[in-house]
Amino acid sequence: MMDWLFEFGLFFAKVATFVIAFGVLIVIIAKARGGSTARQHLRIRDRQEYYRQYREQLEAAQQEKSARQQFKKARAKADKKALKSARKAHKQDKKAPATPTLWVLDFNGDIRASREPSFSQEITALLPLLKKGDEVVVRLESGGGLVHAYGLAASQIERLKQGGARLSVCVDKVAASGGYMMACCADHVVAAPFAVIGSIGVVAQVPNFHRFLKKNDVDVEVLTAGRHKRTLTLLGENTEEGRQKFLEDLKSTHQLFKSHVSARRPGLDIEQVADGEIWYGQQALDKGLIDQVTTSDEYIESKSASFKVLEVTLVEKQSPLSRLGGRVQSLVERGVDARIKQVMEQEWQRY
Repeated sequence: MMDWLFEFGLFFAKVATFVIAFGVLIVIIAKARGGSTARQHLRIRDRQEYYRQYREQLEAAQQEKSARQQFKKARAKADKKALKSARKAHKQDKKAPATPTLWVLDFNGDIRASREPSFSQEITALLPLLKKGDEVVVRLESGGGLVHAYGLAASQIERLKQGGARLSVCVDKVAASGGYMMACCADHVVAAPFAVIGSIGVVAQVPNFHRFLKKNDVDVEVLTAGRHKRTLTLLGENTEEGRQKFLEDLKSTHQLFKSHVSARRPGLDIEQVADGEIWYGQQALDKGLIDQVTTSDEYIESKSASFKVLEVTLVEKQSPLSRLGGRVQSLVERGVDARIKQVMEQEWQRY
């Protein structure tokens, strides 16, 4: 029995060594790849073609099983004939006006607006192609974040306006604070009925551990050259002068935010809406923060009869380690979501 345990332990140690070595090898390869330029490409999806294929699948599913194959063959023959006719018509009348394009971009923002670099590259690629009659739709979702980060993201929206095409922003869930700083730059702002809009305000939160450190006889010296180089600190003792200067900076930033919104929506009563409050779709329309209440899907679908709809996304090829990390993160998030759902169900069962 002891010999068997010894052999098993030795085998387990060998397996563990192999697994660790393999893991280290993956990390080294991933880091080596990460040091090179990231491989990116534009993914362009023809929205009408994408959903046409879905509709055909659903139509085929409606048929009786015996007639399904025949239906698919007839559909393929009809598609081939339609394509041939379209090519022939294009050759015969090359002077016919081209169908305008509705370009669709996405911006899902976190606190750092980390989507901005990719968003900027998409815009740079798109600008030379924009022509009169085109429209750009940005599906925007963001609760805001760092002022400088969202200021730059808003500047990217402004670049789109310079392209000459009509610019619309569609908000299905939230465009608040920095998110609204971006949205208000558009010619036309659309929001879903329960989308959160507004929060034209500035907030800052700074914890301070000075009393805790002082209690434990820990001294922290904050040395600056310049009276207002550091107003509030995490570890040092904050002064009333520092607090007042910090508040002045917040007010100054808030005034810049209000001026930014006012310049882009001149009909808005900025003093009425710039207190940090948020509104839902119809309320935001009544306040003048948006121009239309509908979902992005409804808005884009309403344009599909007269526009060719192309959805554009910059895709970055991930390293094996990044993909593995993404899968682990997804599993963790699903576990957390399941636990939250369980807790909520327990709460509901109490009533």
